[in-house]
Amino acid sequence: MGIKNSKKKNRKNNKKRKKKNWQKNFHKENLKNEIIGDMLDRDEENAKNQIKLLILGTGDSGKSTFVKQIELLYKEGFDQRKRKLFKKAIRINLVKHIYLLIQASSVLNIKFSEENLSLAAKFSEMAENFDENLGEADPKTYKMVKKLWADPKMKEVFSQRSEFQIPDSAAFYLNSIKRIIDENYIPTDEDILKCRIPTTGIKEVNFKINNVPWKIVDVGGQRSERRKWIHQFSDVTVIIYVVALSEYNQKLYEDESVNRMQESLNLFDSTANNKIFVKTNCVLLFNKIDIFEKKIEEDNLNSIFSDYDGGLDFEKAKTFITNKFIDKGKNSLRKIFPFFTIATKTNSVKEVFDEIQSKILEENLKGMGVIEKL
Repeated sequence: MGIKNSKKKNRKNNKKRKKKNWQKNFHKENLKNEIIGDMLDRDEENAKNQIKLLILGTGDSGKSTFVKQIELLYKEGFDQRKRKLFKKAIRINLVKHIYLLIQASSVLNIKFSEENLSLAAKFSEMAENFDENLGEADPKTYKMVKKLWADPKMKEVFSQRSEFQIPDSAAFYLNSIKRIIDENYIPTDEDILKCRIPTTGIKEVNFKINNVPWKIVDVGGQRSERRKWIHQFSDVTVIIYVVALSEYNQKLYEDESVNRMQESLNLFDSTANNKIFVKTNCVLLFNKIDIFEKKIEEDNLNSIFSDYDGGLDFEKAKTFITNKFIDKGKNSLRKIFPFFTIATKTNSVKEVFDEIQSKILEENLKGMGVIEKL
């Protein structure tokens, strides 16, 4: 009899425990669902209020540098992991820069000293077989880079870099070679900002300004990357189209028969007149204005655009190019706002981005009819 009662009691207790566990799990699941629901609601609300910037432009225009500046200004900047990745890229670029200059010297028929001539031949052979995926070059290679860059003839070649695919930032790194090849080298913000790594695929940067969520989307500028842009066209608040002013006398990486400025104009034309962007606001961001100002003193814009008659005047040349781009999009885009910057200078980008924020706010208020009521 006692055993029966004991079994009955155990069954009853088991039922109670199961019921209690079920209730506990039920409440736990409900709480979990509520938390997920709240998160989804917040995400949906954030998505509605989010300001989405699509940054476009041809390769090497400086758009990715602009995005790096946004990371510096409004996010945590570059951590040690990122700096380590850039360290490798910067050192690899040293090898590439000297190799390109050696190739250019052959085309220009500029001869190095006897000693450096054989060194250049040896370096070229090594560079042609250099696999950057395997890591950095050995210390001997960097010593060769240093010696070759010290040759006065190398500077002569560099002065004619616009005829070749040699970036303006090459001199910055080559002049800093002692610092860069030091075993304790850690890239500075400036080193990273000037580092040229072609954007492949799509990069998104999410950040907040005064609790307002922003997203900036950077896509590859090379021709092969542009087909991917279509996936990023929806819900764009503003297009930021970056133009490298200084590239008016340079050729395209992918096709050396094509002028870079003309390619940028054609791309802006097709972008601005895409039906998806009808009535979208656009920021035309003219970059590398410092290099452009120096170049225009020596190389007339008329050599590229026969309808230009402003001579070597910086302001006239700047206005001419600005109007060329505005004319391409004035009939389809809602409004076009031109700005001028130096993407490698943080203060310059900060000033311009502050103005861009003001314009976006102003246009949003107009859209709500607030400004007209004030």
